[in-house]
Amino acid sequence: MSKKRVAVLISGRGSNLQALLDAEQDAYEIVLVISNVPSAAGLERARAAGVEAIALDHKPYGKNREAFERDLDALLVQRNVELVALAGFMRVLTPFFVNAWKGRLVNIHPSLLPKFPGVNTHARAIEAGETEHGCTVHLVVEEVDSGEILGQATMPILPGDTPETLADRVLTLEHELYPRCLAALARAL
Repeated sequence: MSKKRVAVLISGRGSNLQALLDAEQDAYEIVLVISNVPSAAGLERARAAGVEAIALDHKPYGKNREAFERDLDALLVQRNVELVALAGFMRVLTPFFVNAWKGRLVNIHPSLLPKFPGVNTHARAIEAGETEHGCTVHLVVEEVDSGEILGQATMPILPGDTPETLADRVLTLEHELYPRCLAALARAL
């Protein structure tokens, strides 16, 4: 079985990208990292690992999200990417992009979906009185954070947890779960 060619889309520091790079195995190879934020620290992580890293700033596109995504799609197609992993890519994708990569576009989300889609998941879990929290890897569909769940990892919410302490602990779970789920999806394709 040949390794699936994976692109990782980021917007920030790239800690999940690093986990995916560190865990690379027989199922996938990260061949490209693209950030919509030119100053994203994750681009340097990719370069340090010998992976092509491109900044595709979304700002010059203004409100034309699809034009940005068409250029993003072209970069992926040019490099024969087979699977796209979102790792802290802080943009809601348009139907064009989601449908172009249907079944091959995966995301990590910091909650136990279907609970707490969207942002501020840790604060919302604490405020709701939840006793456990975690993260979810899922396929991306047009409706935000509602695609098929590929895997979840859970942990208790501890007395005294704050959104910040919870975020730090969930991130550790993400770093373990995401590479496993990405590898399983790569093997299944």
